[in-house]
Amino acid sequence: MTHLGDPSPGSDTRLPPRAWLRSDAPVQSLDGDWAFLLHDADPGDDLDGPPPFAAVDADVSAWDRIPVPSHWGLQGHGHPTYTNIRYPFPLDPPHVPDANPTGDHRRVFTWHPSFCPGGRTLLRFEGVESLATVWLNGTEIGWFTGSRLMTEFDVTDHLVDGENVLAVRVHQWSAASYLEDQDQWWLPGIFRSVSLQGRPANGLDDVFVRGDRDPATGAGSLDVRTRGGWPVTVRVPELGIDETWASDTEVVPLSIDAVDVWTAETPRLYDVEVATDAETVRLRIGFRRVEVTGDRLLADGRPLIFRGVNRHETDPDRGRVFDEEYVRGELALMRQHNITAIRTAHQPPHPRVLELADELGFWVVLECDLETHGFWDVEWTGNPADDPAWRAACLDRARRTVERDKNHASVVMWSLGNESGTGRNLAEMAGWIRERDDSRPIHYEGDYGGAYTDVYSRMYPTLEEIASVCGEQTMPVHEIGPTEGARQRAKPFVLCEFAHAMGNGPGSLADYERMVERYPRLHGGFVWEWRDHGIRARTDDGTEFFAYGGDFGEPMHDGVFLMDGLVLSDGTPSPSLAEVAAVWAPVVLEHLGERSWRVRNRQHTLGVGHLELRWRVEDDGIPFASGALDLPTLAPGAEGVVELPEIPDATTERWATLDVAWRSAPAWGDAGHVVARAQAQLHAPAPRPVRAASGGWRGDALGAAVFDRRGGLVRWRDLEVSGPLPELWRAPTENDQLDGQGSYETADPALTNGRGDESTPASSVRWLERGLDRLQHRVLSVERTDDGLVQRVRSMAAHSAQGIETTFSWRLDGEGLRLHTDIRPFGPWDCTWPRVGARFGLPAPLADERARWFGTGPSESYSDSAEAAYVGRFEADVDALGVAYGRPQETGHRPGLRSLDLGPLHLRAVASGSTGLPGFQLDRHTAQERTGVAHAHELPPSRGLWLYLDAAQHGLGSRACGPDVLPRYALWPRAVSWTVVFE
Repeated sequence: MTHLGDPSPGSDTRLPPRAWLRSDAPVQSLDGDWAFLLHDADPGDDLDGPPPFAAVDADVSAWDRIPVPSHWGLQGHGHPTYTNIRYPFPLDPPHVPDANPTGDHRRVFTWHPSFCPGGRTLLRFEGVESLATVWLNGTEIGWFTGSRLMTEFDVTDHLVDGENVLAVRVHQWSAASYLEDQDQWWLPGIFRSVSLQGRPANGLDDVFVRGDRDPATGAGSLDVRTRGGWPVTVRVPELGIDETWASDTEVVPLSIDAVDVWTAETPRLYDVEVATDAETVRLRIGFRRVEVTGDRLLADGRPLIFRGVNRHETDPDRGRVFDEEYVRGELALMRQHNITAIRTAHQPPHPRVLELADELGFWVVLECDLETHGFWDVEWTGNPADDPAWRAACLDRARRTVERDKNHASVVMWSLGNESGTGRNLAEMAGWIRERDDSRPIHYEGDYGGAYTDVYSRMYPTLEEIASVCGEQTMPVHEIGPTEGARQRAKPFVLCEFAHAMGNGPGSLADYERMVERYPRLHGGFVWEWRDHGIRARTDDGTEFFAYGGDFGEPMHDGVFLMDGLVLSDGTPSPSLAEVAAVWAPVVLEHLGERSWRVRNRQHTLGVGHLELRWRVEDDGIPFASGALDLPTLAPGAEGVVELPEIPDATTERWATLDVAWRSAPAWGDAGHVVARAQAQLHAPAPRPVRAASGGWRGDALGAAVFDRRGGLVRWRDLEVSGPLPELWRAPTENDQLDGQGSYETADPALTNGRGDESTPASSVRWLERGLDRLQHRVLSVERTDDGLVQRVRSMAAHSAQGIETTFSWRLDGEGLRLHTDIRPFGPWDCTWPRVGARFGLPAPLADERARWFGTGPSESYSDSAEAAYVGRFEADVDALGVAYGRPQETGHRPGLRSLDLGPLHLRAVASGSTGLPGFQLDRHTAQERTGVAHAHELPPSRGLWLYLDAAQHGLGSRACGPDVLPRYALWPRAVSWTVVFE
């Protein structure tokens, strides 16, 4: 019979959960090539007996072959489905539709009793989505759910000497699917390893090892608990431990005079052996104490600050199938960008991920495989988290999560799951975990009243809400009663999700970090999220792209919302990852004036002896002097002062840049890796005067420039150009297009407790309604002078009473041509602007040139995402100036331009008085062409190269899911001006 509508976790034949251990017991992998057949629905077969394909003599020669582990939707069978909150089937718990993709898997393998003589053999499944029923040699072994959790069966009595047949039927939808409504692809299949596990007689069925360390004395304690045979010996050669217990009555924690601490910064591991006469288990254990003291979360007696990311398991080709090299690269990239914490959104990862986290150093919040978010749409009516019918399944998931991963030093909090409302089942899960493992606090964001969790957790809080929770209370805590609010305000505060990194964004990372610095109760948080979930796909003509929701013809989907990572689908870091690294620098540098700099150590555990300070001074971006200095001796939290050597005065634009770098190579990077950077301008150059003109008008030519009769530039030297054209439009970012929280355009956050106006649509909707993407231009006047030209242009949208007036003032400047631009708004403006600037059209061949510029870089930056930008000389291919976000949008803006060289085009920006330096952007497509396009390959053929010179752009924010652009970063209509010289 099938169990599709059964809310229980599986058959009674499943073995009790236990730790994922490394031992010398035999293991036989069953991974590899399996026979596979996909049905559109449960084939039913004989409901009272095994299906025909499970029979030993079944003929499956005509079936397809599929690798295990894999997802069948990524192997040419069926397709992936993406939803965020909504269930892709009727909300009719515990039932699922008859149209239920079902994959039959079959594997023939050889087994001999010599595999584990005198012992037992277990069949282990590491991960199957979502319900699996298992037959061995025609006999049903059992069924199970819990997609990202480990399941084992004792198959000793069902194996035969020689050839054996394993048959597994996997249903995509089951009652368990109601518990797995995470924001990710639905990807059915056997996606983690399958194996036979030998269990020797008198072996160790389970081992639980906890390493505690007293932060005051440095003394350690090793608590070892086992299940299985006796006597048991525990050895830790490095600590001189060699202890044998004859029975469980003799077991006591082992005291150690002194041990090194494990932290994310000092991931010190000790090799531990636990053995009987039949089996030896080897673990790598860290000693640390994690505790909640009042409203502080402490690790080794010091505040634990999460500077972390939410990490889904996702790969553009394999989905959730584990690949060690890939994951090690991911974790190393995190550490290289000052990320030291991971929330395993929203389920336990492959167990090897946690071993790597132990080794490389991460604070891990380990999340149970539980989410019922779709019930939010029906006000949590029938929510399994509060329904006794689902109690066993919820508790089973908590047990299997904790038991599998309990031995990892990196795991510092257990999380009950994500976005499942609240209820009695969650409370029971918390109670069971406390009884089983009291060494780690319990997290769950949905426990708004704080009834059963140890920390107060929030998603996407505004800065005003953080200040109210951590400082003077100005608003109710999570709109709950005063008793519950007081209870939450007395706990450590954690942002389990903040800063929505969808597309070009997020903004305001530095503003959130300032709150962490200000409020001791605030223990940091986790950016949403680490990586885009795009799946590698190809168009009919072979063009590669990364697919998102809807690209596989799903009748219901949530589109691009899962392209929300700091890293693109193919592993390319986005500029926001560099922003994270800058904001979360472990050492902070502050210029005090002249040659003095303050240095502050923000690390949890380490001093700064492993780091060195490198400095350089550049004049107009050209190196002038450089050197290296030792940092002062600084304990965590301490600060000191360094002084650079005295160097001669400057006459040009001078910048000092300080880098803090590793002296030797860390486990996750290279020697010389920079962890912090700061800059200060030491000298600003005097404005250059206009140089004497050489020549004047000759027909339509002004020097080397040719203008049309309407005052537009059509040629500069040998280049055909067009423009300038006033521009207010940018291709909307994802945060421009969505309205996850209220608008700050129509309601000041300071006056609305940070909520803004939730009735105001997304910024891009307002911009489109006002026609900012389709300005119509009218030349008001063109006036020639002896050595120049003045063009006045009025730009308005159709049926609009507001607009801008732009004055383009051209003047000969020596051998070049100076352009001064003034833009003034008029009329009843009631919205922000995406940008304010001007656009030039350049010849298409220039797009193949390499751009070289003096200004900010190396990557794009915006008003609320500029901590990683610094002033210098940079170069890049034109196509590398932008970012291939999951959906085409605004990208490539670099403010503070001093000069730009692109093939024969040479441009110099001039700052004087109130005239600031413009930003620049180069793109093969206009902002209008990029707007509304689903994928880069759907962009129209390029018509040339476009140069944008912007006085300013609107900030980025996080409004796709979080707060809007803060008012101080918003671009409201205002008068602007800037000057450039074509040289």
